Amino acid sequence: MRLLVGGLRICLILLSLGCVAQAAEVRRPNIVLILTDDMGVGDLGVYGGKQAPTPNIDRLAAEGTRFTQYYSASPICSPSRCGIITGMYPARWRITSYLQTRKGNAACEMADFLDPAAPSLPRALKAGGYATAHFGKWHLGGGRDVHNAPKFAAYGYDENAGTYESPEPHPDLTATNWIWSDKDRVKRWNRTAFFVDKTLDFLERHRDTPCFVNLWPDDVHTPWVPDEVSDRKDLPKNLRPVLAEYDRQMGRLLDGLKKRGLEENTIVIFTSDNEALPTFDGERSGIYRGHKLALWEGGIRMPFIVRWPGHVPSGRVDVTSVLSAVDLLPTLCAIGGARLPEGHALDGFNVSTAWFGNPWGRATPLYWEYGRNNTSFKFGPDPSPNLAVREGNWKLLRNADGSQVQLYDVVGDPGETSNLAARYPERVNDLDRKLMAWRATWPK
Repeated sequence: MRLLVGGLRICLILLSLGCVAQAAEVRRPNIVLILTDDMGVGDLGVYGGKQAPTPNIDRLAAEGTRFTQYYSASPICSPSRCGIITGMYPARWRITSYLQTRKGNAACEMADFLDPAAPSLPRALKAGGYATAHFGKWHLGGGRDVHNAPKFAAYGYDENAGTYESPEPHPDLTATNWIWSDKDRVKRWNRTAFFVDKTLDFLERHRDTPCFVNLWPDDVHTPWVPDEVSDRKDLPKNLRPVLAEYDRQMGRLLDGLKKRGLEENTIVIFTSDNEALPTFDGERSGIYRGHKLALWEGGIRMPFIVRWPGHVPSGRVDVTSVLSAVDLLPTLCAIGGARLPEGHALDGFNVSTAWFGNPWGRATPLYWEYGRNNTSFKFGPDPSPNLAVREGNWKLLRNADGSQVQLYDVVGDPGETSNLAARYPERVNDLDRKLMAWRATWPK
């Protein structure tokens, strides 16, 4: 039903541009998916943040729709990115923490890289006629001592410029065998500009073809290095200029699209892979409890903005629709007129109706897991339980051993301040049963 609704919406868009007979001639939109690294909702002015002014990202929200109940697939980078690419929970592909050395990956009970047999958003769009590119952080295989990770082309990318933790690190970003170096030709404070330039150039060179671009900078992840002379130990002082420069580059992207006449037919999606760390006593988490590495809202509830002039309502705030990173693959395939990958039961849904201005009601629960064992996972300063499920207004957290059971009404209590588990035992039992049944579907 959801796919039918989304399909009807696309048909209406095509009808607005002509007639059904001309639908095949309508130019499909470019898609630029901006995935910020370790950005909390409290980093953005439009979400109430006070770290630094973010006028360009705020402008993106004013020109599009901002969502307040969007979730990443994980509270840490690699599995959150896996959820976006595959449309499936990352546990299904044995990616449950950040990918690192082979020894570290084995200790976390996970694979060394994303299996290229997994569903792939860029591959699906490429098969549907899109030119595809990845510019920025990958962190789904490659780097450290993992030398056999599949190349970007295996996932459907035509072009790439990756950072160190990728199968094909760009030489201008990796003068040494590590994530960042003073010797890099493109300095740390210029990396986002480098990726924005790559994105605009790719779009310019493929004007006759719809384009899909991952713009995945590694800002605002530490280390925060705003310039050559900064004191890198002064984290709060350094974050502000780094955030301000990141916002300026988002403005360059938007202005570049307009200058090239691409603004009207380009969907810009802005989000983050997981919440912030450090949070500076919760400032970067906004009203939410927790941080990166935690399954409370402050680890997985993310900023999410969609702009497509003339299609996505401008200046709208959707506080109702519950969306997930795993929804991006089916949604963008529907909008881009691409077939869904065959042979896989996706966990995400086509939620384009929410993007186009009609609140979308999620009919199935959302699930998370972080922490397969107690020795090889970094849980942060305040560890949460390692399993979670949300259904409707309710969210249950618990450890795999049954301890630390917590139940919250995350609509009435988004800060997760009042544990209602003792008051609603039947609700706990129902959600617990569903959560553990989901956990039983993981590959061994």
